[in-house]
Amino acid sequence: MADRRDTFIVSTEWLNAHLDAPDVVILDGSWHLPPTGRKARAEYGEAHIPGAMFFDIDDICDESSDLPHMLPRPEKFSSRMRKLGIGDGQKIVVYDQTGLFSAPRVWWMFRVMGHEDVVVLDGGLPKWMTENRPVTQELPMPRDRHFTARRNAAMVADADDVAMHLSTGTAQVVDARPADRFAGRAPEPRPGVRSGHIAGACNLPFPALLNGDGTLKGNDEILAAFRDAGVDPDRPIVTMCGSGVTAAILSLALDVVGRKPAGLYDGSWAEWGLDGGREVSTD
Repeated sequence: MADRRDTFIVSTEWLNAHLDAPDVVILDGSWHLPPTGRKARAEYGEAHIPGAMFFDIDDICDESSDLPHMLPRPEKFSSRMRKLGIGDGQKIVVYDQTGLFSAPRVWWMFRVMGHEDVVVLDGGLPKWMTENRPVTQELPMPRDRHFTARRNAAMVADADDVAMHLSTGTAQVVDARPADRFAGRAPEPRPGVRSGHIAGACNLPFPALLNGDGTLKGNDEILAAFRDAGVDPDRPIVTMCGSGVTAAILSLALDVVGRKPAGLYDGSWAEWGLDGGREVSTD
């Protein structure tokens, strides 16, 4: 299948050349695991790409859910995007402070909400800063624009979908968490969540898809990583992780190599692994 890398990813060189383009919107979509102690919004205030606005995954979410940063309703997403000055017809570039970690989650959210012209900055802010490209503390002043959100339900999987796919073989389930967490040898970072994995799921820790500089590996390496994890990239794949963030790295990689994911399990292990929840397996 065709290489679709340029459809979903842009280089730091490209973004630097388009910083002042009127139809390009830049978003810092950073989010950090709680144990790191890092505060994404504070780091954004200290240094961000000129013109970038902060997209808060923990705020632009379904606040009625007890699960972390679940997808919001389209109405809420539209409202928040209007306030960020994001409108229909704009090209959205998302980056994060780690390199390639949470930006794909934001990319996926926009695509779920029907906005297809969205790309991820390969290598993110670390690569940008290593190349001595401009950063600022100046906060942009967005003006409200009209944003239309239409949820694409086919891009989202829930626990029942996952169970059905595994029991019928209609799709593979691939978990992006570290191997020790998947195997149940390491504790989960969230209280009340058991260690282990879903029986029948495969494990592909997301760093296997990344180069040392935080950029996405080449297509042949991506396909090899899926196959090495016991996954057939030519068959439907549902991606998951701890809470639906790094699963989007797997989804991005699949789209880049021309394989269409069968959905991202939004609740991911934060839901499946809840105490008293569904059956859990360990190695």
